[in-house]
Amino acid sequence: MPASLAAVAADAAACTRCSLAAGRTHVVFGMGDPTSDLMFVGEGPGAEEDKQGLPFVGRSGKLLDQLVLEEMGLTRDRVYIANVVKCRPPNNRDPLPDEIAACRPFLDSQIELIAPKVVVTLGKFAGQLLLASKEGITRLRGRTYPFAGAVLVPTVHPAYVLRGGGEPMAQMRADLVRAKRALAEAGSKLVATPSGAGS
Repeated sequence: MPASLAAVAADAAACTRCSLAAGRTHVVFGMGDPTSDLMFVGEGPGAEEDKQGLPFVGRSGKLLDQLVLEEMGLTRDRVYIANVVKCRPPNNRDPLPDEIAACRPFLDSQIELIAPKVVVTLGKFAGQLLLASKEGITRLRGRTYPFAGAVLVPTVHPAYVLRGGGEPMAQMRADLVRAKRALAEAGSKLVATPSGAGS
């Protein structure tokens, strides 16, 4: 097991395992609380993320922050956010299988070191990768799955919500409520127990 998250981040920063390395401005490793019970895993960095070296800082990230605050009562600094691939695919295209395979050890190390109680995947690629499934996100979402000693909650990508409006928004909100419930069931201190709730 890697010594620390910082050591894995340093490895990622120097990575040239796939062709994405040639076009990046920054490696977008991850951000947030490395001891959090809740981890979000997206697909890959976009232009703004590549520029800043931080995940989900564009329009999708602002929507994610808003919905997580509204549905879960949590701010970005209390969760951990990462992506399947750490470098931006050209023109925001989908990551290719070899690119995903090259980055997979970094994500696996992040999950192992952070040891979240709940993982929320954002979009098709993250959900399919971590669940080893070929099902589309619309079939995967709507339930929870056991995953690496934790619970995995697949949901749609915030970019899809921005394009799709009402129904995707309702789906993502429902999935975040599902993740909050999973945190509570796992005994996480991230979510407050309702006052007067019986033990």
